[in-house]
Amino acid sequence: DVYAAADSLAEAGYRFKKKPDEGRMKGLAFVYDADGYWVELVKRGENSGIANDCNFSQTMLRVKDPRKSLAFYKALGMKLLSEKHFNDFSLYFLGSSNVADGADTKTLFQPVLELTHNHGTENDDDFRYYNGNEDGRQGFGHIGFLVDDVYKACDALRPLGFGFRKEPDGGSMKGLAFAYDPDGYSIEIIKRGGIDFGDALQE
Repeated sequence: DVYAAADSLAEAGYRFKKKPDEGRMKGLAFVYDADGYWVELVKRGENSGIANDCNFSQTMLRVKDPRKSLAFYKALGMKLLSEKHFNDFSLYFLGSSNVADGADTKTLFQPVLELTHNHGTENDDDFRYYNGNEDGRQGFGHIGFLVDDVYKACDALRPLGFGFRKEPDGGSMKGLAFAYDPDGYSIEIIKRGGIDFGDALQE
């Protein structure tokens, strides 16, 4: 219930960018968290079977060229579940490989990645998005992927040509990488089960 969730957050003192009945799109809301990030409240799909009042549903990234971004995230094992096209923007929803093809993202318990493309940005050579890690503009940090083999995952991304913030053997933390996606967002690539630092177990 978006309205009940919004009322609860408003009573707790949180500010809203958009309340459920404001603007053209009724029944959804954007609330500011403690750091000013936007948190979207969306009505869950019918017959989801999810008992929680709220569940973390999606992370949205703005992208310049969806063709490049879709190829990048598919190389990390994601699949395109759905896409929506409007007059001046498009939305692409990607899920992990174990999500059923065409799954309704509003009935999933696990989160998906939402890519938002504002039409025309792909044709502007000078256009770029802030990635959240620039000097003086730190905010968004990264999203992360668990993989069986960090080195193989990096090798799969390398031909795409977007580079790495940290190679698997770079720096003091070996076997962990940060790749750049097509828009310069940092993507952490982590060994499933954790990194082995060679520490001895202390009884």
